[in-house]
Amino acid sequence: MTHDGKRVPEHLLIRIEQRDDPVSAVSEHDAQHRSFAYPTIMWGAPVFGSAEEVDGRWRILQLNADAPQAARDGLASHFRRLHSETPQTAKHTAERAEYETVYEQLDWEAIDEATVNGRRYRIIRAQPFIRMGPDGPEPPRPTDPDPYPPGQATRDTSHMDGFVIDPTAGTGLTDGLVRLEMISASYPKTLAEDMYADSRRAMTTHPNVVLLPVGYTIGQHVDGNWRPQSSETYATPQAARDAGSFSMPELPDQDGSVEDFMAAYQRARAAHQPPRTDNFEVRGVPCRVTRIETFIRVGPDGPEGPRTSDPDSDLPPALLMQQLREQGLAAEPD
Repeated sequence: MTHDGKRVPEHLLIRIEQRDDPVSAVSEHDAQHRSFAYPTIMWGAPVFGSAEEVDGRWRILQLNADAPQAARDGLASHFRRLHSETPQTAKHTAERAEYETVYEQLDWEAIDEATVNGRRYRIIRAQPFIRMGPDGPEPPRPTDPDPYPPGQATRDTSHMDGFVIDPTAGTGLTDGLVRLEMISASYPKTLAEDMYADSRRAMTTHPNVVLLPVGYTIGQHVDGNWRPQSSETYATPQAARDAGSFSMPELPDQDGSVEDFMAAYQRARAAHQPPRTDNFEVRGVPCRVTRIETFIRVGPDGPEGPRTSDPDSDLPPALLMQQLREQGLAAEPD
């Protein structure tokens, strides 16, 4: 990318690297092939989380919330954990006090930016998308890591946690082209006017994108259309198969105890044999492991935060409890 004949600012940079190792060559081939086989981009709902700035780079703390307030609640929990892990000594009194102040503030206010103990924190917004082709959504690629056998993929953890949002990091040719494509991508005009306007505005305020680790979910083919089985995203294809192929058989009688229900559930899980294939059926419904790509927009000051048009109807927890008490729907604290 160019910038008035001068050196390109970091937040606008896309650095393409020529990688000569065999794995990279095969990955590039897979990516190019899939871009033709699954040419249609379909947007998913945005996801939200939190990030921390460390040495000039933003690092994702978590990215799994379906609304900004849920991400704020998660960030408050992060500060509570840091507070509990900080030694209760005179040397750390001020540090503990800052953590306590900010998590109490998050309990009452919708805060998207905070500086705590000299570090910046932000609520961030990312955009998932899937690729569609004539036969449905894109399945995992042959070169996508899938290390665990059926039934053992629960050990996989999110690849988002700790991911560094670095627009200057080298990328392969195909991913570089995807980034260029997403830079100029916005929501369609068929969506609400404010969502479309915010989407167009973000192209100016956050003019570059960074691709995040790929995730996987299960798509279902129902009434001639593909739709997600759930909102869950998994770190590997097998983790998606393990979770998405399990269908609870006949439940225990409604009069049974919780213990009976849990025992039946555990027996069903133990007897379940997850598939290794990407296409399978669950109670007669065709399913497919579906590849989810995600990008985050970045600008001069880092990753994009929530937009004004993003649904954000939940209240901070302390404020919600206060309103419930005022309406007589919750008991006063002891």
